[in-house]
Amino acid sequence: MTNFRDVADEPSGGGRGAVTITDVANAAGVSASTVSYVITGKRTISPATRRRVEETIRTLGYRRRAGFPASRAGVLAVAVPPHGDRHLGTEMEFFSAAAGAARELGFDLLLITDEEGTAGLHRVTAAALADAVIVLDAAEDDPRVPVLLASGRPAVLVGAPAHHRGLASVTLDFAPAGQACLTHLADLGHRTVAHLEPSATLPGHRLRYLKGFGDSFRAVAPGRGVKAVSRSCPPTAEDVRRCLGELLTGGGPTALVVHDEAALPLVMTTLRDRGLQVPGDVSVVAVCSDTVAGQQRIRPTAVVVPARELGVLAVRRAVRQLEGGSAAEPDAVLPRLVDGESTAAVSAVPEEPSMSQA
Repeated sequence: MTNFRDVADEPSGGGRGAVTITDVANAAGVSASTVSYVITGKRTISPATRRRVEETIRTLGYRRRAGFPASRAGVLAVAVPPHGDRHLGTEMEFFSAAAGAARELGFDLLLITDEEGTAGLHRVTAAALADAVIVLDAAEDDPRVPVLLASGRPAVLVGAPAHHRGLASVTLDFAPAGQACLTHLADLGHRTVAHLEPSATLPGHRLRYLKGFGDSFRAVAPGRGVKAVSRSCPPTAEDVRRCLGELLTGGGPTALVVHDEAALPLVMTTLRDRGLQVPGDVSVVAVCSDTVAGQQRIRPTAVVVPARELGVLAVRRAVRQLEGGSAAEPDAVLPRLVDGESTAAVSAVPEEPSMSQA
């Protein structure tokens, strides 16, 4: 019979005794075997029970004893967002930079791509296919976190995750960029600005960490005499045409902030189809990867997502732990506002072209 206490480890911070599977089971009101099945994914557990066990693992800081073999696989696993991601420029920059950093340090990368997000982690950690795991877009209640905690393997959470004891994290703080963006447009004389927010169809945790941009953007606006309008605009041609048609009727904003790199080319095309010049009639600021910014007909003023920096930092944090370093405090990476050709001083309120021009 399996002794579930034998696979426990002391929680990060130490000094309070080891947290065991039995402790987790008692706190969650389930059996030790149920906790084990949640950790290993070997049996189907009801969603409500799974969530309760996962939350208890996070709360207690349970960590499996790290009984790793002396030899390494020489592999770092990267778990991609489980719900899909249209931000391909950002992801490709991350992967390219991470692969280069890993290669320099003597490691290969292994992508974990299953849609549910946990099954692949179970396979990789149980079979010791990777020495450490990097998780993209980790959320506060991310179901991948308990799997990592229970595996005992070094891990790095990338995005804006909550602090999890024993897991390193690299956070992406958009709030200063939101303020810089509004300030830039206000200095150019724009008094009405529309923020085209990320689509509400994105996973909830991603919307939460992108929310810092919009919050700081709107907070600065009143003090600069700017009316900031926010609008969710899914990145499809039809939705973008409808959204801009509603915003630009009767004058509308003199500047747009496009907070979705998948929507950016659609916005630029729609403005051109409506007979509006960028930046002569409407200024545009993009929030996107450097790759996507470089693919546009004119180089946009952009809040550039530092995907390459994130990739290198995540790999280094993972390898540091393998070499005996601690998870330490989260590293914060700040997107920067880069001047381009898509913003200019306001000369006049743009007039909506006639229907014959549209």
